[in-house]
Amino acid sequence: MRSDNGVPFASTGLGGLTKLSVYWLRLGIKLERIRPAHPQDNGQHERMHRTLKRETTRPARANLLQQQERFDAFLEEFNQERPHEALEMKRPAEVYRSGDRPCPPILPELSYPTHDDTLRVSRYGQIRISGQKQVRLSAALANEYVGVRELDDGRWLVTFARIDLGYVGPGRSFTPLTSHPLEADKLLPMCPV
Repeated sequence: MRSDNGVPFASTGLGGLTKLSVYWLRLGIKLERIRPAHPQDNGQHERMHRTLKRETTRPARANLLQQQERFDAFLEEFNQERPHEALEMKRPAEVYRSGDRPCPPILPELSYPTHDDTLRVSRYGQIRISGQKQVRLSAALANEYVGVRELDDGRWLVTFARIDLGYVGPGRSFTPLTSHPLEADKLLPMCPV
């Protein structure tokens, strides 16, 4: 799933994670983010947004019902009636179809086979390693499981899905990794998709 670096897809928090991106990772969806401040990396999508705004919100409708009707009309025209140059003058409805795979009622659990322990993040976004004080990670990870692996230098590496988030040091302080590029070749599905 390619996205920009803004909400609801990404955040400036730990690992750039949001509740939505955590959900996608749990489903085994690969995440790819464009470079920050480079909308041209996702030009077709940005162009669609410009058209959407121009045709549906300028001017805004008088109430929410009328605004929703305008969005519905745009969706019909955009997908069913209007040919797109990027699709060799076909309409999106001719090229794309809804997936026939439903979302599972219960998300598959992530596994961390190379980690020493799997810990559940508290509802407040914290973990406790080896009975020591709690370490704050992120509210986006509340009630999720992370893998922790002790390194030779006494630090613990904390991982969610395939994203290394940071280290818990000997003093039980958490040091986040500063850069989290989500490249499609580094994120592999954790469950069959």
